[in-house]
Amino acid sequence: MLERLFKLSAHGTTVKTEMMAGLTTFLTMAYIIFVNPSILADAGMDKGAVFVATCLAAAIGCFIMGFIANYPIALAPGMGLNAFFTYGVVLGMGHSWQTALGAVFLSGVIFLLLSLFKVREWIINAIPKTLKLGIATGIGSFLALIALKNAGIIVAHPATFVALGDITSFVPLMSIIGFFLIAAFTARKIPGAVMIAILAMTVVGVIFGDVTYAGIVSAPPSLAPTFMQMDIASAAEIGMLSVVFAFLFVDLFDTSGTLIAVTQRAGLTDDKGNIERLGKALSSDSIATLSGAALGTSTTTSYIESAAGVAEGGRTGLTAVVVGVLFVLSIFFAPLAGMIPVYATTGAIFYVAILMLFNLKDIDWGDITEAAPVTVILLFTPLTFSIAHGITLAFITYTFTKALCGKANEVSKSVWFLTALFVAKIAFVG
Repeated sequence: MLERLFKLSAHGTTVKTEMMAGLTTFLTMAYIIFVNPSILADAGMDKGAVFVATCLAAAIGCFIMGFIANYPIALAPGMGLNAFFTYGVVLGMGHSWQTALGAVFLSGVIFLLLSLFKVREWIINAIPKTLKLGIATGIGSFLALIALKNAGIIVAHPATFVALGDITSFVPLMSIIGFFLIAAFTARKIPGAVMIAILAMTVVGVIFGDVTYAGIVSAPPSLAPTFMQMDIASAAEIGMLSVVFAFLFVDLFDTSGTLIAVTQRAGLTDDKGNIERLGKALSSDSIATLSGAALGTSTTTSYIESAAGVAEGGRTGLTAVVVGVLFVLSIFFAPLAGMIPVYATTGAIFYVAILMLFNLKDIDWGDITEAAPVTVILLFTPLTFSIAHGITLAFITYTFTKALCGKANEVSKSVWFLTALFVAKIAFVG
């Protein structure tokens, strides 16, 4: 049956290899079941319900990707977008988390339509590489600020806005140690480095009496507090346009980049680098986002950590299905997730931020028309505490800088159109 479903022989793999690949991928991304509930709980959402929604949304995405697209790519609620959901849309803009879920749902609907009608290629090709890289770096700087703020390493100051906190106090110090552990484990290529570090810092919290041991396994918490709670009507208002666009753009670029990187590494592209069954893979991602919003979590997207499973020999959707099964089993570990302290997750968030900032090396810093929009999104995303504002200002900067520097021909009609929308949004909505 597995041979018929996943064509294992044709891909030069076995059930054992696929299962080991799935386990490897799961270990590298399982930190999300601890980090995501922690971030969304700050938006006022029930932490237990979000924990279950995270596991189920990831499982659904993995199952669809595995059975429909037959790719060894795992999905889960994405880092960066969950921070934008909480600290940008809910706490920053003052919208309810139900409205934010509605925006995630609408972005998923648009993504699905773009995939079904094959408009995705047009959009990806129309948006310049500089802005794609810039969005990733902007999210990275945003995550870094959130991690430092939550850890108490960076604090508010009445004169200078921000200042260095007391890094010798318990929470900042434990956060720093947690990050160092992740860096050390990762450098030594230890599978599950991030998750191991999170669990290790939780044990430290128990030892020092800062965390109360509540057990490891139990019946799953209720999903009712978040299930089908998205407010689509509020999310469809004109003032939410940039928010929906932000969710859509980031998911679109992140998914495309992940699909390209992982399939190329697995040797699953043709001679021209094209991805077969691309439409099915993108549809899997968008359906996972819709399912996640309905369950009660932020945007679900493809994970670059899938490359770890590919390195272990994963070549088919069976790898993704194994990851999905492990996410389902994870819902019984709610007590463990509930014990995770803030300093156990801030190191992980800062680590992910660093990975996203790697994109800066691919920017042409010798060209002001390329460097300016990246600098704008890199700085304005954390300083305005909003990915949406960062994207908006970056598009405007890119378009007008190119035009004023005599390079208007490098700006596509699509980018001009989006820039006009963003200018109108600032002028009439704010």
